[in-house]
Amino acid sequence: MKKKKKLKKEALYGFIIIIILIIGLIIFGIKKYKYYQYTKTYEYKLLNKGWNETQTKEILNLYKNNLDYILKKDVNENIITFAKEKYFLFKNLDEYLNYYNENSVKSTKDIVAIVNVHANNNWYEYDIDADTSLNEKILVNKFYHLNKDYSDDDITNISNTYAYENNRLRKIALDAYINMYNAAKDDGIKLIINSSYREYEKQESIYEDYKNWYGEIKADKQAARPGYSEHQTGLAIDVFTIDNQLAKTFKDSKGYEWLKNNAYKYGFIERYPENKEYLTGYEFESWHWRYVGVDVATTILNEDITFDEYYAYYIEK
Repeated sequence: MKKKKKLKKEALYGFIIIIILIIGLIIFGIKKYKYYQYTKTYEYKLLNKGWNETQTKEILNLYKNNLDYILKKDVNENIITFAKEKYFLFKNLDEYLNYYNENSVKSTKDIVAIVNVHANNNWYEYDIDADTSLNEKILVNKFYHLNKDYSDDDITNISNTYAYENNRLRKIALDAYINMYNAAKDDGIKLIINSSYREYEKQESIYEDYKNWYGEIKADKQAARPGYSEHQTGLAIDVFTIDNQLAKTFKDSKGYEWLKNNAYKYGFIERYPENKEYLTGYEFESWHWRYVGVDVATTILNEDITFDEYYAYYIEK
């Protein structure tokens, strides 16, 4: 009897041990499977690549839709730094990194802006057809050009009340300008358009004159090459006031101050602002204003960016 009880106990112990072993194997297997599954995650792959825990968390958040591409890149803190910039565009990541390698003294903010507007290329060497379907949002600069025969159908003559002889604009811009003119007049400012729409041939003549006078380098800073001028869109104006029509002094005038504070309300922007030549390609022109519509003009003013930057981030993307 005692022997049978002993055998039963031993069998029970053996059974318990087997159960414990089975449970242990199951737990071990689950852990191994979970670890295997973890090795398939981007977190594991990034850590294994050499990113630290903090960087990995940031990358998972900043690049959640492009992690496979980031895994192909070498560990570089600038990959995180650039992605934190407001106007960062993933498509330009490699260009940001390459430009930084050659221009590390520039801020990441400036590098993002420069690359976004293609100004990491030589002026006129990166050539793109302007998208004429964008109407008042069309971009024309030293990279985006119009064809020789481009001219909008609604180019309208401007009354001598608002401009000097032989000036024309697209109707949408002219209507907005008249509203702006009247508002300025109510404030004691009398605006006058000096130059507006120009055909390709007219711009060609102007540019050639500048080049003959100053040489190509200086000419490119002050005048657009034919096909690359905003004036051909019929949306740009060179505007002064009756009492101040000098390019050198207009920036110090009440008229310029009024435009700075009010033009956006009518859809106009200062196209070539001061200290932005590295983005626009042109020296500061206090008299050159461009119609883009009230919404776009308001955004550009509030965010303190150029139209080139706006176009790159909000339209071209």
